[in-house]
Amino acid sequence: MPSSTPMRPDRRGVLTMAAGGLALAVTPWRAGWALDADQAGALISTALGEVYQVINSGRPPAQMYRDFESVFVRYADVDVIARSALGPAARQANPAALSAYTQAFQGYIGRKYGKRFREFVGSRIEVTGARPLKSFFAVTSTAYLNGRAPMEVEWHVSNKSGQDRFFNIIIEGVNMLASERAEMAAMLTARRGDLAALTADLQGAG
Repeated sequence: MPSSTPMRPDRRGVLTMAAGGLALAVTPWRAGWALDADQAGALISTALGEVYQVINSGRPPAQMYRDFESVFVRYADVDVIARSALGPAARQANPAALSAYTQAFQGYIGRKYGKRFREFVGSRIEVTGARPLKSFFAVTSTAYLNGRAPMEVEWHVSNKSGQDRFFNIIIEGVNMLASERAEMAAMLTARRGDLAALTADLQGAG
């Protein structure tokens, strides 16, 4: 079910996009395997199409970043991504503090990766297939960059939350969830484990 979405990243831009990017923890889907390979691939194709619409909207950067955040919220499993990026501290946080952190995290992702997505004009990413992998689906795609070798991008999709969502991106072996987890750990350590301080700083980070 190939599809093509014009974009134009530099190599570093592709490696840091995401999902949110973009994310994220391995999560089983609902009993009965309600999600199938075609649906997983269609989710990623649709998400990439909306990213392309934002890129070509001509809106000011601040509005564009909010639009990227909206795309992230629609197609990524934000709660899973945010909790996994936070690590053990997520299990210790009270619900209100965790909710505030999650809200700040999604805005941070929108700004951080939105800045990279703006570089994607003129290139494209093609979804090339999808397959079951462990307890989720892996959607494969190829990024064609102007003047550079193609890159393989893999998206992990599940529906444990009750809706089809992606929760991780693997780009040439680089796990985006692991990268965000390391980033959040460093930021939290620098703030002596103060989740409220991390949340406040995330509101302007990215």
